[in-house]
Amino acid sequence: MTTTAALPDTAREPVAETAAVRRRVRLPFSAWHLLLAPLALLFALPLLWLLVSSVMSDAEINRFPPALWPSGLDLGGYRYVLGNAMFPRWLLNSLIVSAVAVLSNLVFGALGGYAFARMRFFGSRTLLVLMLATMAVPFQLTMIPTFLVMKQLGLIDTLGALIVPSLVTPFAVFLLRQFFLSLPRELEEAAWIDGCSRLRVLWSIVLPLARPALATVAVLTFLTTWNDLSWPLIAINHDTQYTLQLGLTTFQGTHHTRWSAVMAGNVITVLPVLLAFLAAQKTFIRSLTTSGLKG
Repeated sequence: MTTTAALPDTAREPVAETAAVRRRVRLPFSAWHLLLAPLALLFALPLLWLLVSSVMSDAEINRFPPALWPSGLDLGGYRYVLGNAMFPRWLLNSLIVSAVAVLSNLVFGALGGYAFARMRFFGSRTLLVLMLATMAVPFQLTMIPTFLVMKQLGLIDTLGALIVPSLVTPFAVFLLRQFFLSLPRELEEAAWIDGCSRLRVLWSIVLPLARPALATVAVLTFLTTWNDLSWPLIAINHDTQYTLQLGLTTFQGTHHTRWSAVMAGNVITVLPVLLAFLAAQKTFIRSLTTSGLKG
């Protein structure tokens, strides 16, 4: 086998030059970053524009052609939003509705998903197909029946009207079912031999292994509930029961809109969603890249 030491000096020099060139062109990051960085910036532009507009005055926002950068730091929009007496109540309402929806979807989704994944009963397949079929039904077709049900329950114009329809979603049950199917049955069978019940097996063995799927359900449920505007607009009438998204619509009038307040309110609204995603980012990505146990 020929080595560089056995080559003459005239043949060894091109080899050394080629190795030096390779060392010079080696990037300190993956070449994919050259493509992904511009795409990430493109997706971040709306958020950057929202942040910049929130520190502009109404005159700068309404100016044509629009200003790309504020002439000064104007916090009038934030003062208007935070000075609104109802804003803390709207924020609290959104937190209550989103927190209850996330917890209930984790509990009922885990129970339903585990039942469909591991238990066989009469009509289980048919029930699963019917449940998944509801995911294809648009909200516009179900909002009137849902409103009538909430009215019969006496929940209209209360936070209960926002919480009850979101207690469990077919997506949460389906996602957790698929994850449970990827787990080996041997772990559960060993626990059954030791005398554990199904609920104990679910709580002590299955759920700790399903943290990525649970984090995905939590983040997506929080995102959907927090940003929902259509259903609160139908079910809520009194401003004391407004959610944050519904309350922000009051800043837009028929003849005049305080765009600085709208932008500042949207920045405050986006922050919890970003924090929730950053907190569960690792487990969220892991749920998309793994389908079972490692090793």
